[in-house]
Amino acid sequence: MNSFILAVAELPLLSDIVVIFGLATLVILVFMRLKLPTIIGYLLTGAIAGPYGLSLVYASTAVEVLSEIGVILLLFVIGLEFSLKSLMAIKKAVFIGGSLQVSITIGVTALISYFFGFSWNISVFFGFLFALSSTAIVLKLLQESGQVNTISGRTTLAMLIFQDIIIVPLVLFTPMLAGESDNVLLSLFYMALKGGLVILLTIISAKYLIPQLLYRIAKTKNEELFLLSIIVTCFAVAYATSLLGLSLGLGAFLAGLIISESEYSHHATGKILPFREIFLSFFFVSVGMLFDIGFLAENLLLILALVLLTFLVKFTVTSLAVKSLGSSFKESFIVGFSIFQVGEFSLLLAKEGLKYELLDNTTYQFFLAISILTMIITPFVLKQREKLACRVLNIPMPKKIKDRLEERVQVPEIDLEKESLNDHLVIIGYGLNGRNLARAAKRAKIPYVIIEMNPETVKVEAAKGEPIIYGDAGNAVVLEHVKIHKARVAVIAISNQPATTGIIMNIREASQNVFIIVRTRYVNEIESMLNMGADEVIPEEFETSIEIFTRVLNKYLVPKGEVDDFTNDVRFHNYEVFRTPSNESTVPSLDIPEINFSGIKIEKDHGQFIGKSIKESNLRENSGLNLVAIKRGGKTLTEITGHTKIKLGDIVYVVGKPEALESFEEEVGIS
Repeated sequence: MNSFILAVAELPLLSDIVVIFGLATLVILVFMRLKLPTIIGYLLTGAIAGPYGLSLVYASTAVEVLSEIGVILLLFVIGLEFSLKSLMAIKKAVFIGGSLQVSITIGVTALISYFFGFSWNISVFFGFLFALSSTAIVLKLLQESGQVNTISGRTTLAMLIFQDIIIVPLVLFTPMLAGESDNVLLSLFYMALKGGLVILLTIISAKYLIPQLLYRIAKTKNEELFLLSIIVTCFAVAYATSLLGLSLGLGAFLAGLIISESEYSHHATGKILPFREIFLSFFFVSVGMLFDIGFLAENLLLILALVLLTFLVKFTVTSLAVKSLGSSFKESFIVGFSIFQVGEFSLLLAKEGLKYELLDNTTYQFFLAISILTMIITPFVLKQREKLACRVLNIPMPKKIKDRLEERVQVPEIDLEKESLNDHLVIIGYGLNGRNLARAAKRAKIPYVIIEMNPETVKVEAAKGEPIIYGDAGNAVVLEHVKIHKARVAVIAISNQPATTGIIMNIREASQNVFIIVRTRYVNEIESMLNMGADEVIPEEFETSIEIFTRVLNKYLVPKGEVDDFTNDVRFHNYEVFRTPSNESTVPSLDIPEINFSGIKIEKDHGQFIGKSIKESNLRENSGLNLVAIKRGGKTLTEITGHTKIKLGDIVYVVGKPEALESFEEEVGIS
């Protein structure tokens, strides 16, 4: 009987999984051909398969459970890639910026809602709903574009973390808005105590418990056990925080932070990513299933107007909140364009509103339509957020306001006018590549100037006397200040593809003579950069591949001159050797010697070569090897004669064919 009940419970979910993944595969295949974001494909899949579409999915509750697992795994991975030190570094953005963004959004939304005739309690509840943004969508997009660790990316993450924390008191306040008589202040006090306890346990676990546990598990070299321990840690911490009344997502993020402090975080991330992608797809599908296309069609104009109003309010409030932290207006606008949408936790909170009758069905459908539409446009806006921020800065406006928007951070700057820059090098971005380039330019006595967006870096390096200025190289005024039209070379050493594109265009508008060298992340970005106006594009993954094959060829004792010729040929053909297999004939042949070089430890105290001089053992004829050096007692002996003896404990460095090396190692070593 129990088996029958279990089968009945599982079969609908199994059929739903087949429908969801099958339909999603077709939809996303089309979206990939059209170069549209896959997130929208999942949302469309949900809309088609859901109750307002073709009603192909029946176990919607089970799908929501799977989607919640996806959100948990997403936040867990974000925590893995973060660290407690990184979190403490943005605590100001989390608590000050986040609280300003949430509180002002609630206030503005409540005033607008009250103006349209809603009661004050419902208006405040609307503020709760619209104050939250989509952690799942925004962080996934930032991860895919590699921008989580940029200044704007970290600030965006900080705002989202605060929103995940604040959802708890918002849920507690909801019954009070509905007229319930619970003692909310006392509940909040207990919640603060619980939150403090969770943070304390997180710090202790990160420093003492988890690293030791993972070390012991890693020593077993059992990958299944390692994966199991990671998953258990994630869900155990998430479950513990839920028992304390905090959100599952916050617990998962804290679990990721705990593991991030160990040296096993990168391996754990690689293990979890496939599971995250599968379960996260359920989240986007479950959101799409709520979308009533018929209701949207009936109220299209009003819904679009409300979407626009939501966008403007959240963008403005978020930008002001970020600006209050001391960020530039451009960074503030970038964050504003990142978290303008209504989030997944708002959907959960809206269900609480239905429960306490703060929302009726019609209002709920309006809210769902606004939420899902803002989620749908998020990938498009986020992809263009750098350009959109620049366009906002370039809107025609009075000079006083314009000067205010272009205010500079107060850091010591080198007086470039005194430097009389001409035929100089412009370095854009002062990371590792920028620093090394500046060091080389200084040694070669090449005049150079640096443009950097991190005010702390500018302050420190300017104090050291580096010719560095704070500014956005995407701004024509900044480029004019460094006399870009007089420069010989401009090197864009940042890893932000949209920003790089804007910088190339601005440099080309100022001068057609500057030689532009660009650093990019991937080979497939080369062509678009060259079309934009770059003269030379150096992708990180390509240069890494060159470094790898160079070291491999060196190990095979290929002459250095041949390795250099091969490397130059690859670069000369503009990376075509790697991009098109048909061009393999253009690769020069390499003369790989049939010999190898190896260090072999003498572990036996007897044998035909041990305890005897090289002349006595006739080493070369009997082993086919040439002895180059011997390491004995911490010293390396390079003067090898016929009287030199090989002794127990020596490390001998010999050259010969691989089979001879293998035979010699068997003779003198312990296998």
